[in-house]
Formats: sequence, C-alpha cells, structure tokens
Amino acid sequence: MPKIVHAGARRQEVVEAVWRIIAVDGLERASLREVADEAGLAVGSVRHYFAGSDELLAFSFATVIDSIVARLEAALPGLQDHPRASAEGRAAVLTLLGELLPLDEQRAVEACVWIAFRNAARIKPFLAAEADRSHREVAAVMGRVITALLPGESQEVLVVEAERLLATLDGLCMHALLQPGWMTAHMCTDVLERHLDGLAP
Repeated sequence: MPKIVHAGARRQEVVEAVWRIIAVDGLERASLREVADEAGLAVGSVRHYFAGSDELLAFSFATVIDSIVARLEAALPGLQDHPRASAEGRAAVLTLLGELLPLDEQRAVEACVWIAFRNAARIKPFLAAEADRSHREVAAVMGRVITALLPGESQEVLVVEAERLLATLDGLCMHALLQPGWMTAHMCTDVLERHLDGLAP
C-alpha cells in the first residue's frame, strides 16, 4: 500500500527543516532547494505545500510565533495558582519568562529563528504582518505578567514596565545566543530575578 502522507505533518517537517537551516546558517540559506534537501524531499514536493519561498518563510515565521506564544499562554495559569509574593509565585513568573529564552535546545532554535525573522521583517515586506503579530501577542502576555505583579498600578506604569520587561528579555535572548558560554541559563535567571526585584512597588 502507498504510504499515506498527512499534509499538516509534512508541512511541519518542512518548517522544521527551515528552522534548522536558519539556526545553523542563517535565513538567506533557506531557499526552496536547500529546504527540500534538509527535509529529504524533492523540490516539487515542497512546492506541493508552498507556492514559493516567500510563502514558506512567512508560514515558518507564523509557526515559530505560534509555538512560543502557546508555551507562554500555557504558563500563564501558574501566575494565578500561587500568591505573587510567594516562592511558588516567583518560580511561576520565572518559568513563564524563561519560555522566551534559549534555555534548552528547542528554545534555542526557536529563539534564533524568531529573532532572524523579526530582523528580516525590516526589509522583507511579506514578513511584516507576522512581525507585527509577534510583537502584539508577546507584549500582551508581558502586560498580563506585569499586571499580576503590580496590581493597582496606573496604566502608564504598567505599559512602561511591560516594555521594560520585554526589552530585558530581548536583550537576554540575544546575549545568550551570541555568548552562550557566559550568558548561561543560570545567569539568565539571575538577571531576571534582579529585574523583578527592581519593579516599581
């Protein structure tokens, strides 16, 4: 019997091939031919699922955003499960924020891909919509974190603190990808804890 290929699973295989190429060699190498080779497919098979490289890259960007945001949202209930001033509450916040950092192989690949696409969106208009969505959805989660940590604060303070937290996470992510020997998972956590200590009362 011929092997049954599920379209969703095959598209995910192709996307993960894109991610691996970007993580190792950068976005510019992620052509249809290179992706097909990485996925062990013929170029025609990739074209069966994606009309061209722009569609493939936009879909790969959307998929990495969805993966990161899903992990963030899965960690959100932990903020309500424990008092915010307790050790458990602090751990829940750090767990959630850690989903944006390259603390293991999966998150390192996704963080590298996410940053590469966000940077490319500055000069590739077909990626702009997903870049905007990426910022909106991640910023919304950061807003919920800050609102939980600073109940009763003004909207102005909450917005500034959410942006400050997001900027800290962006910087940590980039630093950890570029200098993994120094910016280890332990160091990332230490910096985050110090940042949380410095939040406005």
